[in-house]
Amino acid sequence: VLTDPILMCGATLANYLSLPYVFFMRGFPCSLHYEAPQCPSPLSYIPRLFSFNSDHMTFLQRVENALIALLELVYCNYYYEDALKLSSEVLQRDVSLLDLLNSASIWLLRFDFVFEYVRPVMPNMVFVGGINCVQKK
Repeated sequence: VLTDPILMCGATLANYLSLPYVFFMRGFPCSLHYEAPQCPSPLSYIPRLFSFNSDHMTFLQRVENALIALLELVYCNYYYEDALKLSSEVLQRDVSLLDLLNSASIWLLRFDFVFEYVRPVMPNMVFVGGINCVQKK
């Protein structure tokens, strides 16, 4: 199943039918596209989205980065609350957000790694950058 993880319908359906699924996305809120496949993303080196920090942070910027990461967890739990209730009803078991995301076969990340901060990626994460480029006339 090729799905976008913003709406958890595809992941729920794939888990229900016991099918492998592939995520195709630009990015995931709360940096779950690095947490779910268990990719290292240390807060002291990788700036969070909307922090406007670079990868060379001062101590206070690192603290700010950690606080943003904590707030993102609260935001994500609230944002996906209804989707997780629906998934729990369909799958007839308690489901967490990471349970749905962990079992993805391949993560097709739709951005160029040269524009992102350096971080390790897992073998099932594939960068497919440049797909939105238009050739010059």
